Amino acid sequence: MKHGKKYTDSVKSFDRAAVYDPVDALDITVSTAKAKFDETVEAHIRLGVDSRHADQQVRGAVVLPNGTGKNVKVLVVCKGDNVKIAEEAGADYVGEEYVQRIQSEGFMDFDVVIATPDMMGLVGRLGKVLGPRGLMPSPKAGTVTPDVARAVTEAKAGKIEYRLDKTNIIHCPIGKVSFGKEKLSENFETLMDAIVKAKPAAAKGQYIRSCVVASTMGPGVKINVAKYGV
Repeated sequence: MKHGKKYTDSVKSFDRAAVYDPVDALDITVSTAKAKFDETVEAHIRLGVDSRHADQQVRGAVVLPNGTGKNVKVLVVCKGDNVKIAEEAGADYVGEEYVQRIQSEGFMDFDVVIATPDMMGLVGRLGKVLGPRGLMPSPKAGTVTPDVARAVTEAKAGKIEYRLDKTNIIHCPIGKVSFGKEKLSENFETLMDAIVKAKPAAAKGQYIRSCVVASTMGPGVKINVAKYGV
């Protein structure tokens, strides 16, 4: 792959073979972000589990202390009194009619979908649309809940979902370059604590295998995972 001059210069500014403490790695990530927009910083964590087995799945959600820096659009599928509650909590779209809009119009102007338990029979029809995009509501992620006010507030505050992909890697945004290394480090440690606590009982050997952080257009920086002790 051919990279541009900014990327090439960034790669030369640090040792790509070395592993760094999280705050140092994030300092490098911030300093090597050369794009003209506020780049998103992502963490990519490879786990020593096998996602093909149900008892080795790793999935959950966590509220980042400094948010993600993104204006999150929230859709709540509910009815009755919960409609007003969701609207007052700050949801962007509320109502069961949005299920039909997604099916017939391809409406997808949202980042998070929250549903009350009584609506899951209806929302379940959207599995093939929402599932591949990682948007399907689930109790484990806190997006299937009777407490819609709390779910909306947390989503707006920077709640992110983490889950394994087919290669046993978790990919998560942890903020924007403009946050600086301290706020990014706080978000990163919060995410790592949640993933460590979510270790499946069936997991064998080293749990956290490797971790890389990178900005949208920048190079990956390796993090020393020995400190996590799993």
